[in-house]
Amino acid sequence: MSKHTFDPTVYNSSDNKPISAVLEKELSRRGVLKRGGALAAFTALASFGLTGCNDDNSDDVTPPPSSGLSLGFDSIPGSKTDAVSVPAGYTAQVLAPWGTPLNNDAADWKDDGSNTSEDQLNATGMMHDGMHFFPLNGSTTEGLLCMNHEFIDQNRLHSNGATENNGKRPAEEVRKEINAHGVSVVHIRLTGGVWDVVKNSEYNKRYTAGTEMDLTGPVADSDLLVTQYTAEKGNKALARGTNNNCGNGHTPWGTYLTCEENWPGYFTRTDDPSNWTEEQRRLGISDSGTRYKWDTVLSAAEKETGEFTRFDVTPSSGDATHDFRNEANGHGYIVEIDPYNPQANAIKRTALGRFRHEDCSFGKLVEGQPVVFYSGHDSKFEYIYKFVSKELWNPADANSQDRLATGAKYMNKGTLYVARFDEEGVGAWLPLTTDAKTKDGRILGNIPGFKTQAEIILNTPGAADLVGATPMDRPEWTAVDPKTGSVYVTLTNNDQRSSNDGDDSTNPNSANPRENNVYGHIIRWDEGASPEEFKWEFFLFGSNASANSLVNLSGLNETNEFGSPDGLAFDDRGLLWIQTDGGANENTNDQMLAIIPSELNSNDSKLAVNADNQDQLKRFFVGPNACEVTGIAFTPDNQSLFLNVQHPSNWPATGATDATDGSGAKRARSSTVVIMKDGGGEVGV
Repeated sequence: MSKHTFDPTVYNSSDNKPISAVLEKELSRRGVLKRGGALAAFTALASFGLTGCNDDNSDDVTPPPSSGLSLGFDSIPGSKTDAVSVPAGYTAQVLAPWGTPLNNDAADWKDDGSNTSEDQLNATGMMHDGMHFFPLNGSTTEGLLCMNHEFIDQNRLHSNGATENNGKRPAEEVRKEINAHGVSVVHIRLTGGVWDVVKNSEYNKRYTAGTEMDLTGPVADSDLLVTQYTAEKGNKALARGTNNNCGNGHTPWGTYLTCEENWPGYFTRTDDPSNWTEEQRRLGISDSGTRYKWDTVLSAAEKETGEFTRFDVTPSSGDATHDFRNEANGHGYIVEIDPYNPQANAIKRTALGRFRHEDCSFGKLVEGQPVVFYSGHDSKFEYIYKFVSKELWNPADANSQDRLATGAKYMNKGTLYVARFDEEGVGAWLPLTTDAKTKDGRILGNIPGFKTQAEIILNTPGAADLVGATPMDRPEWTAVDPKTGSVYVTLTNNDQRSSNDGDDSTNPNSANPRENNVYGHIIRWDEGASPEEFKWEFFLFGSNASANSLVNLSGLNETNEFGSPDGLAFDDRGLLWIQTDGGANENTNDQMLAIIPSELNSNDSKLAVNADNQDQLKRFFVGPNACEVTGIAFTPDNQSLFLNVQHPSNWPATGATDATDGSGAKRARSSTVVIMKDGGGEVGV
């Protein structure tokens, strides 16, 4: 999540206790709790190495077997410049910056902001984020780069910023903003050592905040999607557009997953909040206008029913076929795209839950076992989820030619779970189904607002509140070790976690132990013998090198200090790549680091990355001033690494292809950076 769109409001008003009381009892049993309050619990945890698995009778998360790999670069210094930094022996190239034409229907990008909405519809969007590389015919030098476009900067997008006339936005500006959102599918090719966009390729396609998409799963079968537009179309299972696409994922059958994160801010409801539905309050629909005032465009300027008025979900005097009260119900999902089939609609897979999805990753595949997907709700005191397919994995489906039908097979039916982290490094996956038990012993399906699976999905975090999930410190990207199946998640930060005897839900707990957690941390877990069980432990704590030992728990130094871990991905060799956003670090811009979990060796078994082995975490990339480093993808041979630089202040240099050129830009542009080893070879080793 970009800090530019982050909503600091805490929407979780449940009384869920993130096991503070249980933790205190456990620490007392061990005889280590000497003082009352969260500080004592925190100090005791620190003395134990802050592991979730430190009981004599519990097993640690399974350590990965040795991969025989090692990082083949020296950690680079932090930097604060209008350029990117990479290790010696590597080059960094700018690729497909915002506004790059995908076909002849788009004019060349103009650095005065004068491109039209039609230009933007046919060019790469703004604010690059999550992405994935899909090879063409198995090639390592040609493929489709799918990338998200999270939000916009109106001052950069338009010549003179956003304008209004008597509080009304002009239709042309708003269409341009809508078209700058969403996803780009970009055909790219490596020629003569340089990657470039294949203009006018049949594969190039834009999905925007106005593109019609299908919905499947529980919500699609309900009447909770009916609007004036769907009634006119005669198909209620339609949604227009995808908004605030942050992290991403992909599937074993070759499709792209884009994740709708801070979508609630694109919708507003203006009547008395007492009339609102529970999920509108819980998920954070705006009561003070939409983020970019798209709803203010005069209806007379609309090209189709509700083109702009749909962003106001206030009910009218009629029924749902006369307004857009249900419009927001079509948003907040994992969206599946087949990049190889530009004629196919994108599909929103509602069974995977509706919340502020950061990303989506699938678990290690086992023939005859379900396919599992993980996703975090990126907001303070929110939850971690997994979806377990009803269908069992058939390896032949990895080569399916009807990829979206395969997606329907594994993603339309299954069980959605939410995580509860307990002491002693154990945890429970709590089902979010109509027959699930709440924390006070009721049946979820007997509670108003949760009587059907569609209602549970529409208010996924509300259901998670009721069953007793653990509020976390902003769960963002998940990543699955391809060798072991261990799952990692970044908990980016939470400056509102503090000792407060009147509100246990904000207290430090076993999984989120630091007060005022401005640096964030990473945890990992292994699944148990049943779908309801897992074992977890701490992997890594962010910190400045100068912080004291109760904060710098992993013993980081100047070569690898970081804060606010965000993007997270394994490559197929087992290298884990960690990206930061707004890293609370005065010594360097946002960055990307690498580590190989299977190669960690330490005398301290209580914390995976600690003072004994922290030197195995190395800084590989530093971005330009004011940017976020996000999104990561690899070619099949691991010789090209792609990442995105979002919202830089003065980069890249106009017309430059060298990402390390720090000479400045006339109009800064989010861009993809391609990193390759000089002379060829696998990146990172």
